[in-house]
Amino acid sequence: MYKQIIEQIKQNRFYINYSRMWPYVRPIWFRALMSVLICIPIGSLDAVIALALKPYMDLVMVEKSISSPWYIPLGIVAFTSIQGALKYLSAYLSTWVGMRITNGLKFDLYKKLLTLPTSFFDTKNSGDVVFQFNNMADNACNGLLSNLSVFVQRIFSSLSLVCVLFYNSWQLALIAVAVLGCAFAPVANIQKRIKSVMEQAMASDAKVITAYNETFNGNKTITSYNLQDNEIDKFDWILKSVFKLRIKMVQKTQWLSPMMHVIVSIGIAAAIGYGSHLIMSGQITSGNFVSFITALILLYTPVKNIGNNLNAVQMSFFAIEQIFGKLDMIPSIRNKENAKTLAREHSKIEFKNVHFEYVKNKPVLKNINLNVNKGETIAFVGNSGGGKTTVVNLLPRFYDVKSGNIFIDGIDIRDYTLESLRENIAVVFQDNFLFSGTIKENILLGNQNATDNELQNAIKMAYLDEFIATLKDGINTQIGERGILLSGGQKQRVAIARAFLKNAPILILDEATSALDNKAEAIVQKAIDNLMQDKTVFVIAHRLSTIQNANRIAVINQGDLVELGSHAELMNIENGQYKTLYNMQFKKQEVKA
Repeated sequence: MYKQIIEQIKQNRFYINYSRMWPYVRPIWFRALMSVLICIPIGSLDAVIALALKPYMDLVMVEKSISSPWYIPLGIVAFTSIQGALKYLSAYLSTWVGMRITNGLKFDLYKKLLTLPTSFFDTKNSGDVVFQFNNMADNACNGLLSNLSVFVQRIFSSLSLVCVLFYNSWQLALIAVAVLGCAFAPVANIQKRIKSVMEQAMASDAKVITAYNETFNGNKTITSYNLQDNEIDKFDWILKSVFKLRIKMVQKTQWLSPMMHVIVSIGIAAAIGYGSHLIMSGQITSGNFVSFITALILLYTPVKNIGNNLNAVQMSFFAIEQIFGKLDMIPSIRNKENAKTLAREHSKIEFKNVHFEYVKNKPVLKNINLNVNKGETIAFVGNSGGGKTTVVNLLPRFYDVKSGNIFIDGIDIRDYTLESLRENIAVVFQDNFLFSGTIKENILLGNQNATDNELQNAIKMAYLDEFIATLKDGINTQIGERGILLSGGQKQRVAIARAFLKNAPILILDEATSALDNKAEAIVQKAIDNLMQDKTVFVIAHRLSTIQNANRIAVINQGDLVELGSHAELMNIENGQYKTLYNMQFKKQEVKA
């Protein structure tokens, strides 16, 4: 009777990945097994009422026996009470087991998320990530386990009820089972019909999450530009898309229930019609017939509502398929086998014939060749979009080169472990990310084993000490999500203090002062000057002081390294690109100085 459903399971990747679910079930296998085994008596007890009606009907309703079996009503109440208690226990165990498995999947998905390269996040929005790496686990386990419990209950309920059918009349039982088989036949092809709709529905759900995230993070922009109506229209469009897809899902699945109602009614009508003949011919008693009809109705009732459960089951199968697809992802940037550990001391960094592209056949960097010695400061300048930031993003392997090599002491950085490579590089971005928590917690991310003296020195060198002294809770002040309670300059100094604690020999400054006002910039620049001491520094900046102090300046234009030299050397190139940029962007600052 359940052959079609079993075939659906086999055709699904969930069947293939069943063994992979075992590691999540193994630590809790006993409770998981009990949650399933309890469903056996729950389902089997459905037959008690139907079976008890035969002697009751024959003795009381037909024979009018004085000694009526009083124990039958009491027995029905007792068995139903036991069934109710078991259902509660089953629901509790299923929820407990489901949450443990869900948390296990979420934990592994989160670990996988942390291994994915920057390029993955470049092509995803926040809603996609939240939905695929969090909500998908809920969809997989919650829907699957609840429906698995129902499935087991109904299997044993069906088996016990079919036994009651054959006990009362094998002729009527054959009719009932044949009709039941016809009712399940349409289920076989339902998955193919709804898979594409499920994919679109989940994508739309992700867009809803993205809309909320964008509203939260962009609330000031929305307010300042009076974009409320625009955002409302966008959200309305998203909700209408979700609505259409949900309706399409109903159209593709919910026709099952009314169709099964019709098929089941045919089976009941056939049983009543032929049953009347059997009663009249004396082949069965009235008790047999009433018991049979009761069992038949109990058997057919869940079948009529199968369309209501099918969506949840299919969504669970699809979610499991998606989850293992994510867990099977192999990060494009990862450690090689037998990767070397990068020592803290280095003597030379070399970019050799480096090519890079974000989009295929659209090069961003072309044949970059550059040698940087230990302790040097090299600044990158050029027009916006020319590839400056891309150059320094390749060093900690946020991205990997398309062709060519980046060497540290003659060894390709891809031959070092990611952990040791990044441990030796500190990055201060234009917009540094601060985590919700305290100032102290954010600074200690640079070195969570730092001593109090090291922490206080980092704060002093980053020019944070005077600011912290004005705070009631000092270094333990909460800064809000993304450091929203701090100004731009304060956030930059927290990031610089964090870099101080890391104390990496290689430092990348990615336009660390470009978003600050003059007063904040002056303080942050002092902190940066402290941070740059005794380090190999890569600077992307438009600020005159930083560029003039650099040992060499590299001019990147349209992906090419067009000029390289000190400030004085580049200024001596007639009609040089650096000189042109200097005259355009920095001359006014020099006059003011």
